[in-house]
Amino acid sequence: MNEIAIIIETVIKAVVVLAVVAGMAAFATFIERKVLAYMQRRLGPMNVGPHGILQLAADGIKLFTKEDIIPQNAVKPIFKIAPVIAPATAFTAMAAIPFFPEFTVFGYTVTPIISDINVGVLFIMGVASVGMYAPLLAGMSSTNKWALLGAARTVIALLSFEVVSGLALLAPLMLIGSLSLIDINDFQNGGFSSWLVWQQPLAFLLFAIAGFAETNRTPFDLIEYEAEIVSGYATDYSGMRWGLFFIGEYANMITVAFLVSIIFLGGYNPFWIIPGAIMILIKISAFIFLFLWVRAAWPHVRPDQMMWLCWKVLMPLALVNILITGIVLI
Repeated sequence: MNEIAIIIETVIKAVVVLAVVAGMAAFATFIERKVLAYMQRRLGPMNVGPHGILQLAADGIKLFTKEDIIPQNAVKPIFKIAPVIAPATAFTAMAAIPFFPEFTVFGYTVTPIISDINVGVLFIMGVASVGMYAPLLAGMSSTNKWALLGAARTVIALLSFEVVSGLALLAPLMLIGSLSLIDINDFQNGGFSSWLVWQQPLAFLLFAIAGFAETNRTPFDLIEYEAEIVSGYATDYSGMRWGLFFIGEYANMITVAFLVSIIFLGGYNPFWIIPGAIMILIKISAFIFLFLWVRAAWPHVRPDQMMWLCWKVLMPLALVNILITGIVLI
């Protein structure tokens, strides 16, 4: 009976996470348009509903009803599968994230994590890396050079910033001695001064920069840079297949925001009179706002500039940080 209860609980958690995060990802598109409009002295969406709030519904209807075009010479099986990989990997990575502290419902204790595995950080990083195959396969299976260039830039981003993000996390993980996100959160339960960002500020900065590249956000959105390669890997896509790529992108933004909040910013531990659940929401909202702010403020970089930044600046800094942390621990 206990096993049946665990299975039912896991299924309910997975459905709730899928529904809530998908809704958050859709709402993030509206928030992004409003925030960018405010920073650029525009109004943004205003015509559909009060202050444009129903623009979400209009965009959803458009995506679901728009004609699904597949180019005649595309590699059709791969072309069709590629958009599914992006959201699938994004939501799978969330299985190891503890979203909130434990709470009790009718005497039953609920742990807000789908699967509490002791290598949660490694699992999330691995699954997120697989997600890069979505734009890679989409670009390679399409029929135009812009999509192929976008796919080639996907490989550049994968080789560059996956290494940086992994090395950036090594130093804080050396301090904690565990790959479980629950253990990492509990390591910082001593209050504001125990947050890992104070002990590992360089690791925080490196991981945040790598997060911008892994989520394909400005200034590292090279694989769909509209000024150079139209829409990159997604040039040949339309309708819901196009929408799946961006559901995956915004879901990845939420995942990165949770990772940064849990690993460096105290996680879901309470702060003063603010409960832990409210604190984690404040932290991820602030980091997602940072994503939007950077898009409004920073220009794009070239692929060669991104690789130079990774291999000659960020990676040496990550290695030096690991060395210093090791010396301190010894």
